[in-house]
Amino acid sequence: MTDSNDEKIVRDWWQTSIINMKPGQIEFRGQSIQNLIGNLSFTQMIWFMVMGSELPSEKAALFEAALVAGVDHGPQAPSIAASRMASTCGVGLNNAMATGLNMLGDVHGGAGEQCAELYYMIAAMMDEGKALQQATELGLDEWCKKYGKIVSGFGHRFHKPEDPRAPRLLGLVKDAADKGVVSGRFADIAIAVRAELTARKNGRAIAMNIDGSTAVIFCELGVPAPLSRGFFCLSRSVGILAHSWEQMQQGGRNKGPMPPKYLPTYTGE
Repeated sequence: MTDSNDEKIVRDWWQTSIINMKPGQIEFRGQSIQNLIGNLSFTQMIWFMVMGSELPSEKAALFEAALVAGVDHGPQAPSIAASRMASTCGVGLNNAMATGLNMLGDVHGGAGEQCAELYYMIAAMMDEGKALQQATELGLDEWCKKYGKIVSGFGHRFHKPEDPRAPRLLGLVKDAADKGVVSGRFADIAIAVRAELTARKNGRAIAMNIDGSTAVIFCELGVPAPLSRGFFCLSRSVGILAHSWEQMQQGGRNKGPMPPKYLPTYTGE
């Protein structure tokens, strides 16, 4: 084996279409960094890096709205609480952020991905010729077999009857659909899902939450369902950073999940 073959093996160890970097040269997906700086917004750069295409400004505005809507939901959210507790333990800002981000799993942080799966499932049934209502009913039945009775993206422990973020996001999607920026198809699907869930609850209104409404935007833009979670993590990292930094400024040491005078209920012998 020649030295040139050895070098090729080493170079091919990692393969990427994202970045081409050499001394004095940095290119992202074929575009020099000099051309991107000052011409792409940070939101567009996120899309460009992850999705591999440029996002027109009107679609970028929708994408940005979804990211803005999910940045924070207060210290009662596990990711924020964890980051604030970590901040009192003497770790760095990056460690506190990582602690919070690592809390974003299937239960807290994964609902958007699961809801996008539902929307895409219903859309696929419509592509096969089923009407919206029939596809919604069948899609919900299939989804509930997989995940259970709680439908991700709908219902909220705190916000009743409606998560205040959802109507605003749906309104932006409707405006964009009226202009031909997006189809509006997934907004219709989301509204049909909410109506069907309400009917199945004997008329008790089921609110659409942040996960259900951001999933509409991600689906309208063609984001694969698993990336919905990734983009939510990017969004929530802003809130995690803000709370971590605030807690560091407030001080305090080893601040646990409850005040010291309150102790957990002991259930052992």
